[in-house]
Amino acid sequence: MEDSRNNNRRQGSGQRQAAQNGRRKPAPAGRAPQGNKRPAQNSRPQSEGTRPVQHKRPPQGGKGQVNNRKKQPMTQKQAQKKKRNKIILFVAEIFVLLILLVVFWGMDKVRKINIVDIKEEDIVINPEVVEETETGAMKGYRNIALFGVDSRDKQLDKATRTDVIKIVSINEDTGEVKLVSVYRDSFLNLSTDTYNKANLAYAKGGPKQALAMLNMNMDMNITDFVTIGFDGLIDVIDAVGGVEIDVKESEVVHLNSYQISMVGKQDGVNAKGEPNYVATAGVDYTPVTKSGLQTLNGLQATAYCRIRYVGNDFERTQRQNAVLKQVAKKAMTLNPSTLNKIAEAVFPKVATSLELSEIIELLGGITKYSIGETAGFPFDGHFATGMIGKKGSCVVPTTLEDNVILLHQFFFGSEEGYEPSETVKNCSQKIQSETSAYIK
Repeated sequence: MEDSRNNNRRQGSGQRQAAQNGRRKPAPAGRAPQGNKRPAQNSRPQSEGTRPVQHKRPPQGGKGQVNNRKKQPMTQKQAQKKKRNKIILFVAEIFVLLILLVVFWGMDKVRKINIVDIKEEDIVINPEVVEETETGAMKGYRNIALFGVDSRDKQLDKATRTDVIKIVSINEDTGEVKLVSVYRDSFLNLSTDTYNKANLAYAKGGPKQALAMLNMNMDMNITDFVTIGFDGLIDVIDAVGGVEIDVKESEVVHLNSYQISMVGKQDGVNAKGEPNYVATAGVDYTPVTKSGLQTLNGLQATAYCRIRYVGNDFERTQRQNAVLKQVAKKAMTLNPSTLNKIAEAVFPKVATSLELSEIIELLGGITKYSIGETAGFPFDGHFATGMIGKKGSCVVPTTLEDNVILLHQFFFGSEEGYEPSETVKNCSQKIQSETSAYIK
């Protein structure tokens, strides 16, 4: 049955086979290569509300400044940060355990992963990216999306929002891996001519729409994804013996509240109209009773990752990174029986579009991979934050065009300057149109 599925996916998809070999074949006449399906449709703006957005930092320059920006000498603090990033394996935070387990146990455990078949024609790629992938700066790179979803009962498809959205870009020649965290509250085109928070794309249309959202707004050519639910993350953290986290006093109450929401039973709605959950302390969950450095179990650490009422979207990302880096470090020291326990618990809670043969091939060269830089999207100094009507608190690119230029410079070294596609330019204009009433 698996061979039949693999054969079906390869029929009429010469480009995907080429991508597995590290190079893409030229597209037949009238058809885009793998990862470059149909062009995105033009968008129509929508608008809501009247509250102003405050800039986190004044916008810095336009396209010319981005392209001509000189690199500054690395400070000691930056050097230390880069060194710390080296401890993270291949897909950094979320999927580090998959790599370890595939290397040690191969196909037997991996067969429990939920393989999702996304048809080639259903993947939306901006048409200008075709040439850039074949002959431009993007040639020779493999890009994969990683999603961490707010999942109950192993729900990994629609109707669940992505609390974690990351893009991993692999240089297939050098093995260097770079990672960009897309802030979940980023105000973007959901690929349906609707503008809202980026995490809604997965909730509305599952991984297919989430991929389309990333490709459309960022001129990317992502055709594959990996998704893990928070219940899987809980099992991973428990299996490695918990993680040591310095919890702030202001985070304690919210950490416990998220624990209750994840294990409790729904009991009506709260004042905001959201589901209200109840759970018994000491039975359903273990409350965190103090601040400071302490070892959090799987449920506690996952709840800590989800806190959004202390700081903002960027601080939440920092909390996620702190937990997942600790998991990565501990995973590299585990014995075979513990790794086997993790495999049994986690793999059924993972979904991916990668076929088993692709996973093995991709991970076959694990020893040559090295973590490079990491970044956030929108880029620092190129966004504003604030309330966008009924959509709530959003992260708004000052211009989407400038952020896409920076993204391609970061991932693919486009030192000569990248020219965003017409789709990105249209999205950029409509983001400004929809948010201008809220920006002073």
